[in-house]
Order: sequence, then C-alpha cells, then structure tokens
Amino acid sequence: MKVLLDNGHGETTAGKRSPMWRDGTQLFEWEYAREIAQRVENELTKQGIDVERVVKESTDVPLHERCRRVNEICVEVGAKNCLLVSIHCNAAGNGLKPMAARGWSVFVSLNASDKSKELADSFCDAAMACGVKLRVYSPKQRFWAQNLAMCRDTKCAAVLTENLFMDNEEDCRYLLSNEGKKVITQIHVQAILNLLGK
Repeated sequence: MKVLLDNGHGETTAGKRSPMWRDGTQLFEWEYAREIAQRVENELTKQGIDVERVVKESTDVPLHERCRRVNEICVEVGAKNCLLVSIHCNAAGNGLKPMAARGWSVFVSLNASDKSKELADSFCDAAMACGVKLRVYSPKQRFWAQNLAMCRDTKCAAVLTENLFMDNEEDCRYLLSNEGKKVITQIHVQAILNLLGK
C-alpha cells in the first residue's frame, strides 16, 4: 500500500493562519501542515510503509494539479493500492481575530467510497485514543462529508483532516507545542497503521 500525503496551501496563500497572539506567536497553516506531513512520513517509513508527499513545494500548488499528481500515482500503482490524507488546520474565521470553535475533525467527499469512510473512522478512533476532542457530524456518524476537491477528484480512498482550530488560542498553542505536534502526528500514523492492520 502506498500512502500519499497532501499538505495543503502555500506560503503566500491569503488567510490560512492564526491571529497573532499577544506574545507574537502565530501559526501558518502551510508551514504546519508540511511539518506534520514530514513527521508522519518519517514515522510511517520506519514501519516499512511506502509514503510519498504530493506537494514538496512551499508554494500553493492548485487543487487540480495536486489531484492530477495523486491520480498519476494511482494509475501507476493502482488506485486500490493507495490512500490519500490531506492535512490541514481548521479555522472558524479569517485569521484576524480569535474564535471560539474547537476540536479535531476528519472529512470525506460527498461521493466517498466505503474505503474512504473506513479510513475516516480509523482516524476518529485514533484521535479518540490520543485523547483529542472530536467534532463529529452526528452521534451516528463521526466524520463529515463535504464537496472537497482533494477527496472528490482523486481515484483512491481519501480523507482530509482538520487538526484543531488555529484561530482558537488554546487549540493553536496546543498545535504549536511539542506535545501537540507529537499527538497530531500520532493520530495520522496510528490511523493509517490500524487501517493497514499493522
């Protein structure tokens, strides 16, 4: 199985950042997503998993290009032999002021396959096991379904993770902490390993 990691957004993408907190601390989603993707890649590689990051650039690679890269790999190794995880941080506002929304969530597309839903459930299990507060769609369905290009337009099982809210100060400070980075990495690693039965 080949695991594809998509770290969304780029250095110059408008918004996609936390407010500047009183001590000058700020989270930039492009940078954070790339750091987590690299950590996840390192941990999965140690477990013998074939991993490839779809976006190696620091620029904002357009969605259609990211999907094209994923689908090219799916054609090469077989869509059934690939999993895609797109890594993000959530926001309730535009990054200019603190917001109250909190929690961790995972998304699939509206046209999600059973395998995508299984992967999303595995992520929910891993987040709960790590003690992270889930934002669930409903009591009977923990993952969310939206019309997201990275999940909709790719040929393999795909999920998009929203790793807490960068415009909530408590969530943001946790994300930026060493402990937070370890936990967010562990959620991704464990969810993938659990699905693969490792």
